[in-house]
Amino acid sequence: MELKKMREMSEDELNVELLKMKKELFNFRFQHVTGQLENPMKMRETKKNIARVKTIIREKELAKTNG
Repeated sequence: MELKKMREMSEDELNVELLKMKKELFNFRFQHVTGQLENPMKMRETKKNIARVKTIIREKELAKTNG
């Protein structure tokens, strides 16, 4: 998902997206352990996307408190 689209989403939408990404990462880890994951780079990419979503959520929280 593009960063621009993420920034346009509401906090609720971002939290839903975060949960979806965490489930996806869990599935990738499971596939990796069982040897079924074809592209291990997907795990790395998903971890980075989770960090991006968390950062945007935090930015929005700080924007609310600072006015």
